[in-house]
Amino acid sequence: MDKVLLEKTANELVSPGRGILAADESNGTMSKRLEAVGIEASTESRRSYRANLFSTEGYESSISGVILFDETIRQSMDDGTPIPDYLESRGIIPGIKVDTGAKDLANHEGEKITEGLDGLRERCSEYFSMGARFAKWRAVIKIGENMPSPACISTNSHSLARYAAICQEQGLVPIIEPEVLMDGSHDADRCYQVTAEILSRTFLECENQGVHIPGCLLKPNMVFAGNDSGNQISREEVSMMTVECLTQYVPHDLPGIVFLSGGQSDEDATAHLNLMNKMDAQHPWQLSYSYGRALQANALKKWASGGEDSDSSSRDAFSHRAKMNGLARSGDWSEELEA
Repeated sequence: MDKVLLEKTANELVSPGRGILAADESNGTMSKRLEAVGIEASTESRRSYRANLFSTEGYESSISGVILFDETIRQSMDDGTPIPDYLESRGIIPGIKVDTGAKDLANHEGEKITEGLDGLRERCSEYFSMGARFAKWRAVIKIGENMPSPACISTNSHSLARYAAICQEQGLVPIIEPEVLMDGSHDADRCYQVTAEILSRTFLECENQGVHIPGCLLKPNMVFAGNDSGNQISREEVSMMTVECLTQYVPHDLPGIVFLSGGQSDEDATAHLNLMNKMDAQHPWQLSYSYGRALQANALKKWASGGEDSDSSSRDAFSHRAKMNGLARSGDWSEELEA
């Protein structure tokens, strides 16, 4: 394990004013999103959309890294430059999604276990040789009646820790992503409780597996009431409860926390991050972002419009959201800037 390289990469990914673009949608998910805006899904349409996004002028001031999918890391820009090489030339660190998806957890209806440990060492070695310097693995935790079960918590936390250990062995900074879903009618206190449980167990497993915490990043959910709850909380309460939970259950030698957007609106995702970074408190880690839809949703719509300026308007939309989240890193975003 090259601790110096891991720590250097992790700290660069959460450098001031910057965050991570999650462009690691699977072929199936990306195809559905393209089809939803009237674009025929294909290998080329997925490549073309992402290549246009990655060519946005100046976004490296707000984006430190990009998480790619296996198909994308093997593709090239319009001029033939391999995508990882192009990103690196812009000062952006290429990353890679390495899990193979969430599958049904045996004997636990409605719950999932993320798979992909088989062959992971070899895949990580190949991705490193292709230019990737960090990786992502997402576990899915659902709140419901008798959920999450002890089995769901234990199997997913163990898998996250094993993934992290293998990545570090191969020179990749692991982004650990235990996502407590917003789906359900639970209140925010229940989300806090489950988030605390999965975080506590995951970092215990990381300790058992010898994971080097200063060479990791965490990608958690924020603390929300479920989408179907009648007891929603304010932006300020979301921010306060989230930071309180993380302060209690996340090691303080972790370099940074890069939040997932998890179905939030573009502005909500920015506003919550902004409020956390405006707090009159010295957080032990950098609070940043690793957003997918909250950075890309409007850009995809613009690209799909098919007009003469669709490519440039898509890049402008992405650039705007990246800048807004970059400002939220220091608590300097405001709603007036969205006008």
